[in-house]
Amino acid sequence: MAAEKTFNRWLVVVGAMLIQVSLGAVYIYSVFKPSLIAKFPTWSATDLALPSQLILAFFAMGVIFAGKIQDKIGPRIVATVGGAMLGAGLIIASFATDLLMFTIAFSVIGGLGIGTAYVCPIATCVKWFPDKRGMITGLAVAGFGAGALVFTPIAKAFIASSGIMATFMYLGIIFLVAVILGAQLMVVPPAGYKPEGWNPPAPAPGVTKAGGGDFTTMEMLRTPQFYLLWITYFAGCMAGLMIIMNITNMWQSPSMLELAKAMPTVSKDAFKTVADQGALAVMIVAILNAAGRLVWGQVSDIIGRKTTLIILFAYAGVIMLLLNTFTSYPMFLVGVCSVGFCFGGFLGLYPAVTADYFGTKNVGANYGFMFAAFGAGGLLGPWLAPKLMTIVAKIPYEAMDKGATVVKQFGAGNYSTSFMIAGVMCLASIGIVWMLKTPTK
Repeated sequence: MAAEKTFNRWLVVVGAMLIQVSLGAVYIYSVFKPSLIAKFPTWSATDLALPSQLILAFFAMGVIFAGKIQDKIGPRIVATVGGAMLGAGLIIASFATDLLMFTIAFSVIGGLGIGTAYVCPIATCVKWFPDKRGMITGLAVAGFGAGALVFTPIAKAFIASSGIMATFMYLGIIFLVAVILGAQLMVVPPAGYKPEGWNPPAPAPGVTKAGGGDFTTMEMLRTPQFYLLWITYFAGCMAGLMIIMNITNMWQSPSMLELAKAMPTVSKDAFKTVADQGALAVMIVAILNAAGRLVWGQVSDIIGRKTTLIILFAYAGVIMLLLNTFTSYPMFLVGVCSVGFCFGGFLGLYPAVTADYFGTKNVGANYGFMFAAFGAGGLLGPWLAPKLMTIVAKIPYEAMDKGATVVKQFGAGNYSTSFMIAGVMCLASIGIVWMLKTPTK
């Protein structure tokens, strides 16, 4: 088509950012938690974690199916459907009266919508930018990491003015419109496209090249490289999502223990300060998450994907092992921001890694299966932290309930076991990445 031949490839990036910022609001679930537990006081800690686990799992499931479909019918229609599903899921969730209805709407419908839309900008950008693959995949998913930064203050304002359930309604409408608009810019380049004046260079040290050309999904699934890469991706995602989906609670425990030393009952103002610090941490981590996707993608274009992954896993692994000792707010921010920075790198690198190892022709479908590691990490990571947490103290604190001040109990926990598991898995991934060889058909 003539339109495709003259299409400005940077418009695809604009559409990708519009889509991804909206989809990235999935990371603000910890902002919803205090209001959800106030709305549904019978929900347990694991009940409260369930929607955040399942939305990530269905997110990954959506990527698998949508990746294959968009390779066949094009990304514009698929991304449009994804935006409609996400918006509808959140709007339906706003009418939920129990955990089942909320989870089906928010996590199943919304999660599938996120996955359906998410894969389209990544697969499309990879095809338009063979000359900047690491940078562009990082940029294509940077908006996803920045979504929490953009929508945390918006969600907090909606909650304060209209309540938690109306917030889901408003966000659903915003996401529906924004994703569908961005989807209209998802155009596939013509066959054989390459940027003017660019020819494929010989790979730099540490940068792999698909040894036998373009792998079909079934060919990819028959290689050991796929499963080894999948395991490492799972380790990085589990560590990152364990932190991102629990930041607020993870900060409240050490801070409440410290406040309890001076206050027999923590005042409502002090508790609000702690909650606000947790929300601020969510926003700051979102910045580092987005930055990681940009920075590490460009670094990998220079020093190679393998070397970059080894650095990332070493950095994340050490921080996870030390995180339980970071009890002051500045140190806590250093720790969680470091994990977010690495996690952004994993999300930015693995689309390019998938294209490096298995080619670009079927990258949508192939990355869908690789991205299942994200879903598995999303199921395990956010669940593992509260599950393995040990309560070290019950701290009384003041809270507002129907206009009156009441005293409640806060269970301050220790997350060291889950931090250690995630840290060891990241460090073990170094050896796996180091031994990987280029696949051949």
